[in-house]
This record gives sequence, structure tokens and C-alpha cells, in this order.
Amino acid sequence: MGVKKKKEMQVAALTVCHQDLETLKSFADVEGKNLASLLLHCVQLTDGVSQIHYIKQIVPLLEKAGKNGMCDPTIQSCLDILAGIYLSLSLKNPLKKVLASSLNSLPEFFLPEAMRRFTSRLQEELNTTDLYSYRKVTDNISSCMENFNLGGASVNNLLKNVLHFLQKSLIEILEENRKCAGNHIIQTQLMNDLLVGIRVSMMLVQKVQDFQGNLWKTSDSPIWQNMCGLLNIFTKVLSDDDLLQTVQSTSGLAIILFIKAMFHPSEKIPHLISSVLLHSVDCTSVPEWFMSSCRSLCCGDISQSAVLFLCQGTLAMLDWQNGSMGRSGEALLLDTAHVLFTLSSQIKEPTLEMFLSRILASWTNSAIQVLESSSPSLTDSLNGNSSIVGRLLEYVYTHWEHPLDALRHQTKIMFKNLLQMHRLTVEGADFVPDPFFVELTESLLRLEWHIKGKYTCLGCLVECIGVEHILAIDKTIPSQILEVMGDQSLVPYASDLLETMFRNHKSHLKSQTAESSWIDQWHETWVSPLLFILCEGNLDQKSYVIDYYLPKLLSYSPESLQYMVKILQTSIDAKTGQEQSFPSLGSCNSRGALGALMACLRIARAHGHLQSATDTWENLVSDARIKQGLIHQHCQVRIDTLGLLCESNRSTEIVSMEEMQWIQFFITYNLNSQSPGVRQQICSLLKKLFCRIQESSQVLYKLEQSKSKREPENELTKQHPSVSLQQYKNFMSSICNSLFEALFPGSSYSTRFSALTILGSIAEVFHVPEGRIYTVYQLSHDIDVDRFQTLMECFTSTFEDVKILAFDLLMKLSKTAVHFQDSEKLQGLFQAALELSTSTKPYDCVTASYLLNFLIWQDALPSSLSAYLTQQVACDNGDRPAAVVERNTLMGLY
Repeated sequence: MGVKKKKEMQVAALTVCHQDLETLKSFADVEGKNLASLLLHCVQLTDGVSQIHYIKQIVPLLEKAGKNGMCDPTIQSCLDILAGIYLSLSLKNPLKKVLASSLNSLPEFFLPEAMRRFTSRLQEELNTTDLYSYRKVTDNISSCMENFNLGGASVNNLLKNVLHFLQKSLIEILEENRKCAGNHIIQTQLMNDLLVGIRVSMMLVQKVQDFQGNLWKTSDSPIWQNMCGLLNIFTKVLSDDDLLQTVQSTSGLAIILFIKAMFHPSEKIPHLISSVLLHSVDCTSVPEWFMSSCRSLCCGDISQSAVLFLCQGTLAMLDWQNGSMGRSGEALLLDTAHVLFTLSSQIKEPTLEMFLSRILASWTNSAIQVLESSSPSLTDSLNGNSSIVGRLLEYVYTHWEHPLDALRHQTKIMFKNLLQMHRLTVEGADFVPDPFFVELTESLLRLEWHIKGKYTCLGCLVECIGVEHILAIDKTIPSQILEVMGDQSLVPYASDLLETMFRNHKSHLKSQTAESSWIDQWHETWVSPLLFILCEGNLDQKSYVIDYYLPKLLSYSPESLQYMVKILQTSIDAKTGQEQSFPSLGSCNSRGALGALMACLRIARAHGHLQSATDTWENLVSDARIKQGLIHQHCQVRIDTLGLLCESNRSTEIVSMEEMQWIQFFITYNLNSQSPGVRQQICSLLKKLFCRIQESSQVLYKLEQSKSKREPENELTKQHPSVSLQQYKNFMSSICNSLFEALFPGSSYSTRFSALTILGSIAEVFHVPEGRIYTVYQLSHDIDVDRFQTLMECFTSTFEDVKILAFDLLMKLSKTAVHFQDSEKLQGLFQAALELSTSTKPYDCVTASYLLNFLIWQDALPSSLSAYLTQQVACDNGDRPAAVVERNTLMGLY
């Protein structure tokens, strides 16, 4: 296996303009030790990664200069150039963050000068008039406010200019977008620039300190005027359905954020927003600045999407925690819910439906925050019996099987939150027997199990009130869920719900009693129905339960394996005619308890829930039971038993002597399977076993070579490594003996197919690649003349698969084997190939092609042809028959 090269980090190098470069050259000292020299060396590099090293030396050099450097023109010029470098770097360039991090550690006495230089450079950036350079300036404003002290302070100093730039850029971008209608590539870029501009405007309001006070809140303040201008732009964007919905939704957030920052008194903000959402704004009572900035929201018709995005902004931008908005905030919350419910019946566009579901889920989060702040007035409006919760439930039931995964996920969040909402309204009382929860549980259980949303909601209900209250209503729920696991589309939902339930139940039972008796109740509830399905369920049910549910159960409760084995062993041992819980041994149509036992043990071992194979054989299952499974009438029982022996969660787990004996026993009776699927599984599992032998033999060989005198740490290495290695070699030789014996003339197609496939796996697994110093077994060492002949005879089979497998096996064997070097035999093969190639039977010609291919692989074709030509010349000297003799086409080429 090749080693994947680590991808080298690519960083674009920083550069400076010609004027700055000349400045650095003029200030650089001869020794190359001042800041100008450092920056000059840095900018002359073409590798961004190497430049990082120089950037990190800037602050230590300034610290060394100390206060004496405050008036040094070299340092002043370098600080100016550093500001220019920072603003010239792209937002995604790692050097930008490295430089910001270094400048954050700038000595305090250099900060005023650095601030002046940085502010000056940023002002130059804000003066740009090129529309397609606006994005770079906007990105710089954004980066200045992200963990960069100098940048943040500079933005604060230039707040009026920054706001003016943002207003101007957004207006021009909108106009350019209108002019470029139809040019989708340019419009996409412009809308992206528009989106970034709106987000940076929001970031300013949230992060710049000047917005925390009230000094700017006067009509003649430039900052206030720019804020009104931006608010007006956001309103236009929100109402423009030709723009991307992402841009519109961000505008909805920005409008609410700006209203929150600008409107005074703040206590009236919830009422104002409610009136906007409900189309009931009293134009005479709102401030003039709001009317001029948001006139279309106050007096015009607002589109459904605009109202939806304003609801999103309301929920995302206002502070719902701690009840800070009081009663008017609670009223706004209820109004928002009613607006959203109205929209849910009107909106049909898929993307808006997705927005609506997320916003409804966000509303439930806000409702929980309000309820957690102890709002008794909302108890009646938000409890389980309220109309709002009823509408939410209706929405969940309508959309819980929506084709979009993301929308179904939102319904789960809503359902989970509305349960939490009801719990908060009854906090202090005993909420478990609450009529709402009881009625909700019963209504969900009455639904058919083919409804996928039922599983999700029941899972939420279990997490909220506990599974014991659901089982109290109907204790057969685990059996009902397992029954539907024959339907593949329901299996993931059913197995997830079962896992949620049995985990919750175990936690509850453990908390109720310190004694261990609770485990019996847990087993009876969750394990017994599982065993019943494994014994009596249909094929699909068993398969899906084994694949999805059983591993989860054993992973959570490995100790339950003992219970499973005990119950199933008892059932198997029960006498015929005695009343049993499950069929005992099963038949060709039923796996029975024996099949269930093998399936459980196989899954347990494959997932690492068995300490060791030795413990399994000694304590869990007997030799006779394993053999029963290996020759069971039902093919899946045989496969599961074989899987138990072959599969392990550790690739180097040593194969025990008992396992090797059972594998030999299995091969004796199972090579002639008529089912292609069964043959494939058998060959696949045996290949896993061979891989385990090969991997563990490498470990044993290293132990043997190290001649360690340490006591073995586990039971798998109790015997000397050389003994185990010899057992492996004997076992593999014995397996090959059985497989070659199965290739006798006249053996069935299925037997030959299985034997040749397994032999091919052995040759493949136990090959000796370059660099490997040891392999425990090589198949070519066990190929004698008779076995070579046996493989050759496989070419005479009328089945193409058998020919292919035999040929592939020969290709995997060593060319240096003695019997491959016998020129007489090779000549005989060539003669046979020539004769077969002239046959009128198609399969003879196919056989000839395989023989000739084999001779080519052996590099024996030229010598065989030469010998044949010599023989033909000798024959030509004698009397020739009168009849025309057909000659092989191949011979005509020579």
C-alpha cells in the first residue's frame, strides 16, 4: 500500500507597490538588522510560507527598539507599509491572519503611530470608486473587525466614512445588477457582493463600540443619516423578488437589527415589529425616519417572502432570554407564530417552505427561552392544549414525511421543542401523568407503523417523559416495532427508535433500584422479543434485525449475550414434544433457536463483545453445537456458524486448534452447495480466515524471532509461537488436500467452483511479495505432478467458470514449480491444444485457448512450436496420405 503524500500548503506571497519597495530599500541598513531590512527580505521572497517566519519577527524587533524607536522615521514608514500590506492581502490568505496576530502584540508605545498609519491607509481604501473593487474593501472592513485590535479601532475612527462607503457601494451594486439583467455570471458575482455588504453592515452595528451609546442618535448626525440610508436599502432588497432569497433573508435580519439599534424607546420595539408583521402600522404614530426608510413595510403590500424573512429577523435578532422585552415581547412572540401559521397555508414554493420550516423551529427555540425566564402569562398560550401547540402538531404531522431530509429534520426539532414547552408550562407539578402527554402518546401509538414520522416523534417522547410511561400504555411495543423490520424502508427508523427506548429504559431501571434484579425485566422487555424474531420471524425480518438491531443492543449491553445464549441453549435442549418458546433445531425452512444462537454469537464476536475464542468455546457453546450449526439443513445457519469461526474484530487474532478442526469439518460437507449466493459467502468467509492466519502468523513469527521470555499476556499465546505456526502449516496443507480431493474427475460444477475459488484465495493470501521475509504457507509447495494434472483436467470442464478459475489459480502459482519445467509435459499440452483447436466442438476450442495461454505464461510456446515443426518435417519425409490434411492456422504462421 502506497503512502499518500501530504499536500503542501500553498500560500500566495505578499507584495508591495514600487514606491513602498523603494522606501524599504532606502531605510534598510547595511547590516540588515533593522525593521526595513526585515520587511525588504520578506517581500523579496516568492513563497508565502517562508514569509510567515519574517512576519513573526516584526514585534520582537520593535520590542528590542523600545521607546527610542517611537520617533524613528524608519519604523514609522515601516508601520505605514505594514498597514498597506495588510489591506492588500486577500481575505482567505493565511498571511493576513498571521500579520493581524503579530500586530495585536505591538508594544503599547507604538500603538498611536500604528493607529494613525492604519487609519490613513484604510481611508484611502474607502475612497475607491471602482465598483468591482468594492468587494475587496468590504472584505477588509470585515477582517478589521475580526480579532484585530488595530483594525477594529481604525474602523471605529472612520465609522462615518465606513457607513457612507457601504451605503454608496450597495446602491451602485444594485444599480449595476439591474443593468446586467440576463448576464447570470456577472449577476451572481454582484449578488454575492451585495450579500457580503449587508452582512458587514450588520457586523458594524454588532461590534463597533460607538453604537452602544446614544450620541449618534440625532437626525443631523452623519452616522444616523447613513444608518437610515442603509435601512432604506435593506427594505428595497427585501422587497425585490428578482434577487436571491439568501440576500433577501439576510436583509430581513439586517432590518430588525437596525430597528433594534435605532428605535427609541426600546420598550416599543416589539409593538412596532408586531404592527409591521400584521400590516397594521399606524403611519401617524411612527417616527418620520422610520417612515422614510421603511415606507414600503408600513404602507405598501408586503410579499409573503418579505414577511417570512422579517419573522426570521425578529426571532434571530431580538433578545428573547431573561424576559428582557416584557409583556410586549411575549405578545410579539405570539403574533409571530400566528403570522407563520398563516404563511404555512399560503406558501407553496419549495425553497420558501424550507425557510418556513427553519423559522418555525427557530420560533419554538425562542418560545422555550421566554418560558425559561418564568413568564406565567404565557402558560395558557403555550401549553400542550393551546391552539399554537395544536397548530405546531398539525404542521409536524403534515410534513414529517416530506421528501426533503432537511425539512423532516426541522419537524423533529419542532416536536421536541413543543414537548419541552409543555413541560415548562407544568413545571413544579408531576408532568408525567399529564393528560397532554398521555393523549399524545396514545394518538401516536394508534397510528400505523408504516408512517416514518411516528418513529421520530416517539423517540422524542421517550427522551422527554421516559419509555416506562409509554410501555405502561402498551408493553408489546418492542414486539410491534420488531415485526415491521421486514420492510427495508422502515428498518433504520425502527432500529433507532428501539435503541432510544432500550437505552432510556435501562437508565430508568438502574436509577430505581440498586439491586441487579432490574436486568431481568430489561431482558424480558427487549431481548426476548428479539430472540423470538430470530427464531420465528421471516427471512427479511431476521436479516434486518441481525444487521441493524442486534449489533446496537450488544454494543450497549454486551452482558446480555449470556442471557441470549442461556435462553437459546435451553430451547435447543428441550425435548421434542415439550412446550417450547421457540422451535429447537430448525429445518431447511427455519433457522430455529440454533440459527438464532449462531447469529448472536457471530455478531458478538465480529463486534468484539467476546473476550476470546477460547472462552466462547469453553463457556458459551459446545463442540457438538458448533458441528450442528456447520451441517444444519438451513444454509444461513451454516453461514452464520462459519462466520462465527472466521470473523473477528481483530485481524491478528490467533486461530485456535478447535476452530481449525471445525473448518476442516465444514469443508468436508459444504463444498457442493447449489446456491451461488451461499458459495460466494462461504468463499468470502474462508478468505477472511486465511487473512487472519496470515496476519497472526506474522505476529507469531516476530515473537519467535525475538525469543522473548516474557509470560504470555493472554490465552491466545499460551503455547510457543513455533507450535502455533506449525499448526497453521499443517491446517493449510490439510485444507488443500481436501480441496484437491474434491476436484476428482466427474465432480459436480458447484464442488469444483467452490474448491477452485478457495484454492485461489489461498494462493492470493499466502503469496510472497517483495519485502516480506516470511509466509506461513505457500500453495505452490503442495502442488505435485498429480495435482498439476488435476488442475489441467479442469480445462476439460464444459463450464467456462471452472476453466477461468483453474487458469487464474495456475497464474497465481510460482513459475519455478518443478512440474511446470517438464518439457515433455509441456510439449504434450501443446499437442493437445493443437488438436483441440481444430475440433468442431466450441468448448474444445475454448479449452485450447486456455492451454495456449498457459504455455505463453510459461514462456514455453516457442520451444513447443520448434519441437512440433521438427516432428512434422520428419513426418513429411514419409508417405503422405492422399486426402488433404487440415492444418492449424497457428502453424501456418511459422
